[in-house]
Amino acid sequence: MNLDNSDRSIAELISALPEEERLILTLHLVNLVSTTEIAKKLGVPERAVISVIASGKSRLIGLIFKGDS
Repeated sequence: MNLDNSDRSIAELISALPEEERLILTLHLVNLVSTTEIAKKLGVPERAVISVIASGKSRLIGLIFKGDS
């Protein structure tokens, strides 16, 4: 396993995400806000929030294991 970004903190990796993913993942994973509450705060459907969380987590995993072969 090659962890090219192992020296970067989760906060640094999250900061590299697109703004929408960064905001929603921070609310959900760091501040422990529910998907329902995030959807209400942002005025979007909950399924959209869930989708952004899934894509953001996938992108984070890609950043963490970048270059893994």
